[in-house]
Amino acid sequence: MFSWLSRDGNKNPEVYETVIEGLKKIYKTKLLPLEQAYQYHDFHSPMLEDPDFDAKPMILLVGQYSTGKTTFIKYILEREFPGIRIGPEPTTDRFITVMYDEKEGVIPGNALVVDPKKQFRPLTKFGNAFLNRFQCSLVNSTVLKGISIVDTPGILSGEKQRVDRGYDFTGVLEWFAERVDRIILLFDAHKLDISDEFRRSIEALRGHDDKIRIVLNKADMVDHQQLMRVYGALMWSLGKVLQTPEVARVYIGSFWDQPLNYDMNRKLFEDEEQDLFKDLQSLPRNAALRKLNDLIKRARLAKVHAYIISSLRKDMPSVFGKDGKKKDLIKGLGTIYEQIQREYQISRGDFPDLKKMQEGLANHDFSRFNHLKPRLLEVVDKMLAEDIARLMEQIPQEEMTVVPESSLMGGAFEGVEDKVSPFGYKRGEGIDAGHGEPEWIVNKERYKYDSIFETLSPIEGKITGAAAKSEMVKSKLPNNILGKIWKLSDIDKDGLLDCDEFALAMHLISVKLGGHDLPQELPDHLCPPSKKKN
Repeated sequence: MFSWLSRDGNKNPEVYETVIEGLKKIYKTKLLPLEQAYQYHDFHSPMLEDPDFDAKPMILLVGQYSTGKTTFIKYILEREFPGIRIGPEPTTDRFITVMYDEKEGVIPGNALVVDPKKQFRPLTKFGNAFLNRFQCSLVNSTVLKGISIVDTPGILSGEKQRVDRGYDFTGVLEWFAERVDRIILLFDAHKLDISDEFRRSIEALRGHDDKIRIVLNKADMVDHQQLMRVYGALMWSLGKVLQTPEVARVYIGSFWDQPLNYDMNRKLFEDEEQDLFKDLQSLPRNAALRKLNDLIKRARLAKVHAYIISSLRKDMPSVFGKDGKKKDLIKGLGTIYEQIQREYQISRGDFPDLKKMQEGLANHDFSRFNHLKPRLLEVVDKMLAEDIARLMEQIPQEEMTVVPESSLMGGAFEGVEDKVSPFGYKRGEGIDAGHGEPEWIVNKERYKYDSIFETLSPIEGKITGAAAKSEMVKSKLPNNILGKIWKLSDIDKDGLLDCDEFALAMHLISVKLGGHDLPQELPDHLCPPSKKKN
C-alpha cells in the first residue's frame, strides 16, 4: 500500500493501492493546477489523463523506408498483423499502433482518438490529414499482453522527402516520444545516409535520449569486414546528428525469419538479439518507474514555464505599446532565460527549446498571462521532494509483485529463451555443451585428463587438494574462480578428487578459459555417470 500525508495537511494519510494510482492523484491535485495557470498545454504537451498512466509500455519504431520496421514487428510477434504491408518502397504510409485484443481487427484513427479507454485523444489536434493515416491493429498475441508497438511511416529520402505529408510529422513523433518507453531507430546496413527528414525526425526525439536504442538491421547482407566499416560509418553519422558525447547503444543483427546471407556473424547476431530482447523484456517491470521519471521531467519543465510566462507578464506595459513590447520580449527571450536561470538556480537543460518557445509565444496575448503564484510552485516543490520520493521507495516492492501476465512473453521472446531445443541462446556452448547427449561431454577430452591425473600420484584412486592445485593453477585463473571450480567438482565432498572429479574440474577450467560463465550449481548432464543418484 502507498500512503503519505494528504495535501492539507497532516493527519489523515492518503492510501494508494499502486504507484500508478499515486501518480494519477498527485498529478491532478498538485501539478495540473500549475500547468493550467500558465497555459502549459498550449506550449508543450496536452493534459495527462488516466489512460496515459494506465497504458502498457509502448515501443516506437523510427527509420527510413525499407529499413525493416514492419518486418521487425512481424519477427517479434512471429505472425502478421492487420494492415501489414512489406516491400522495398515506402509501404507503411501511416502510424499503426499494434495492440492486444482477443478480437482482431483495425480501428481507424478518427474512432481511435475518441475511445476514452485509450491514450490517443490528444492526437486530435493534428487534424484529419493525420487521423486518416493513423490506425490501431488489434492482435491476439501473447507478446502484446505486455507491450504495444507503434509502426511509423518510412522516412523519405532524396526527391521523395519534398512531398508534403499534409500534417505535422515531427510533431506527431514528438508526441509519441514523450509517452513511449523505448524508441528504436532502425538503420539498414546498405543505406546509412541520413536524409533531411530523418535528421529532423531524430532531432524531434531529443530530450528522450534515455529511451533511444539503435538497431543496425539487415547486417547479414554484408560480410564481417564490410560490417566493421558500416558500423564505424553509422557511429560517425549518429554522432553528428545526436550531438551527444556518447552515442546510444547500437544493436547489430538481422531481425527477420529468412536465411542469413553471411552467417559468419551468427554468434554476434544472437548475442545482440539477446541483449536487445532483455532490454525490451524489462519494460513491463519498469513501467511505473518510467512514468514516474517522465512526470518528474514534466514537473521541472512546468516550473520553468511558469517562471517564463510570469516574467513576460511582469514586463508588459499596462496600456500602450503592447505590440512593440511583445516583439521585443520574444526577440530577447534568450536573455530572459539567462535571468531566470541565475535568479532561481535552474539548470539550462530544464528550459524549453528557445526557437519553439518564440514561435508559440507569437500567438498569445501576454497581458492575459498570470503573474507568479508562489503557492502553486511550492506545492510542486513539495510534490517532488516528498510525494515522488515516497513513491520511489515503494517501486521495488511493487516490482517484486509483478504478475507473470504483465511480463513480456511469447513470440520471438520464447525462441530467444528456448531451453528445450539445441537452438536456444547459447545452447550447446560452454557449460551447456553435451546437454541431452547420451555420453558424458567430459569424455571427449577424458584421455588428456586421465594422463595428467596419473602424474599426480593418486592414492587409492584419489588425489589430494594440494596435488590438484599444482595442476589447476597452471590455467592462471584467479584463486576465487579455481575455488568455485573445486566446489563444483568435489562431488563426494571429501576434499579429495577421483579421476572423474578431476576430469570434471579440468573441463570446467577449459569452459571458463573459453569465455563462458560457470554455473551456480552443477548441471545434471555434467555430473559423472558414476556419481549420479538413481
